[in-house]
Amino acid sequence: MAKSPSFIGSLKPAGPESLTNLVIIVLALVFFGTFLFYTDIDSIIVFYLFYCFIFIIIGQGWNIVAGYTGQISLGSHAFFGIGAYTTAIIWLRDITHTWYFFDPLVMFLSGLAAAVFAVIIGIPILSRLRGDYFSFATLAAAQVFTVLVLRGGKLTEGAMGLRIPGTLFEDLGIYYWTGLLLAILATAAVFFVTRSRLGLALRAISEDEMSAASHGISVLRYKLIAFAIGAFIIGVGGNLYAYYIFSISPPAVLNLNWLFYPILVCILGGNGTIGGPVIGGFVVGAIVVFSETLIGRVHPMVSGVLIILVMKFLPTGLIGLKAKVFQRH
Repeated sequence: MAKSPSFIGSLKPAGPESLTNLVIIVLALVFFGTFLFYTDIDSIIVFYLFYCFIFIIIGQGWNIVAGYTGQISLGSHAFFGIGAYTTAIIWLRDITHTWYFFDPLVMFLSGLAAAVFAVIIGIPILSRLRGDYFSFATLAAAQVFTVLVLRGGKLTEGAMGLRIPGTLFEDLGIYYWTGLLLAILATAAVFFVTRSRLGLALRAISEDEMSAASHGISVLRYKLIAFAIGAFIIGVGGNLYAYYIFSISPPAVLNLNWLFYPILVCILGGNGTIGGPVIGGFVVGAIVVFSETLIGRVHPMVSGVLIILVMKFLPTGLIGLKAKVFQRH
């Protein structure tokens, strides 16, 4: 019986990439960002670049699950929120006795908390559901987490949320360099994962689960690992964002924007590629930051139009434009 078309079928990977491509992507990321950073130190430029780096990070986290495993998760905002809330709780309760922002240990614990949540919900969901049913189950799990946060009492302070003491750094450069480093690390991590035995298994599962299982691949285990890695990366993105807004609440870190942002990044840039989320991160960053700054909150409309156009004319995303141009010559 032929499979019925679904949302998954519209997200087409643009193909494998080499180590050379990774180096080019990282260098382009560094030089483009640094050029803008030193060309105009105005806060709006730093704000734009910082958002771009966050979008790249969460895009890579979603990419490893959707792009390389074929599992369309709609629970990204929960992982993002867990990363942000974990950061705030650690700070307010002085769990790690840290005295400076962007502490690597706090980042790791924030990502780990998101990964643990992914494993907890992933075991029952991944073992029983596939395709669009999996997608809606992850959305439901994320909404359950939101309710738990709202009813979290002193731990989460409900709808009011938590506030990390502090203000914006006088030198905004620390946001830029930390965001850039984490974006590079997230991109490199996904690259090396996809070139490992895990990556080969994920590709096989994405192509045909039944065939992968018949060849001895533990489908549930590998999907669960990918789900946890993706959640970890997105959780680190939540940690980074927490240090920017300082006020951690459900409307700030658990709203549906953080569900759609990583999807937008991958669809616009190119799903199932390393460079796609990098390109998509800068595009979505431009849409969000400049539409809010210049013409008000119209970025959902602009994003929607772009998604329709890209999925219609460039199903492999903007990164697939190069191959499409060469095919014509």
